[in-house]
Amino acid sequence: MSVATTGTDFPRPTDATDMPGRYFEEFEVGETIRHDRRRTITEADNQRFCDLTMNQQPLHLDADFAAETRFGERLVNGLYTLSLAVGLSIPETTDGTIVANLGYDDVEHPEPVYHGDTLRAQSTVTEARETSDAERGVVTMRVEAFVVDPEDDRDTTADGEVLVCSFERTVLANRLPEGD
Repeated sequence: MSVATTGTDFPRPTDATDMPGRYFEEFEVGETIRHDRRRTITEADNQRFCDLTMNQQPLHLDADFAAETRFGERLVNGLYTLSLAVGLSIPETTDGTIVANLGYDDVEHPEPVYHGDTLRAQSTVTEARETSDAERGVVTMRVEAFVVDPEDDRDTTADGEVLVCSFERTVLANRLPEGD
């Protein structure tokens, strides 16, 4: 991959085809991007995430404790669900084409996630505007994570999936390199 730098800017590819993510001009407000990559969450995934973040909530880690709750079993850490949804969305949205994530807002977890659930994500572009210097763009997406093929009685969408996490993700996106 060839890279160009300008002053204190981050390195930028000189050919837009070098990056799988989208540049500012490639986002269309109202567009929904369905992300093909999926991930089945294992007990080990949840345990490692809790260990790495020092979150020792017994609802995530203690089977006996969780069995006595209304859920009846351990739940996947909600921050892992959020992080996984971001990760699933990156290849088709921002892989290598953004300067930074600016914020995550309006996070909701309408249904629980359990060990063995398989998640997919989709992003809907809700806003796109140039920065004040017009050198980059700010893009906001509504990211939604779904459990596909649920094996229980959680509320399902019209597609038979379970919405388990949704949030606004705002990014500072690079513009297309000149000449592309």
